[in-house]
Amino acid sequence: MTIKEIENQIVGEFANFEDWMDKYSYLIELGRECPAIDLAHKTENNLIKGCQSNVWLHCEYREGRLYFSADSDAVITKGIIALLIRVFNGQPAKDIMEADLDFIDTIGLKENLSPTRSNGLTSMIAQLRNYAKAYALLEATGKVPGAAEA
Repeated sequence: MTIKEIENQIVGEFANFEDWMDKYSYLIELGRECPAIDLAHKTENNLIKGCQSNVWLHCEYREGRLYFSADSDAVITKGIIALLIRVFNGQPAKDIMEADLDFIDTIGLKENLSPTRSNGLTSMIAQLRNYAKAYALLEATGKVPGAAEA
């Protein structure tokens, strides 16, 4: 599935809820369903800077695609990172860097978050894209195993 197709699915899911309390409940549910990050990856190096809550993000590169795992000590924040991972998981680095993520505005996520959570959302997106930029550079220089196949 493309990033845009996944974004459209998410927009459809959020359209089922009439008010933001229901949408928050859905984010909490997504956070609870998000698979736990391997404890070996729950390190200071994987901690996203700029989030009020602790958010750990790990990235793996396999066959030209990026795969993410994450965790947070706040369930709504974990739901937000779970949404972002859903959009980007299994996608090529180039697609992640070019994604417009207009679903965030369409579902009203940023405008319904507190300023600190909104800043955290921006930091999460930046870190996901930083991984994509790093792997795209490694691909371009041929330094990532399997990059020639990508």
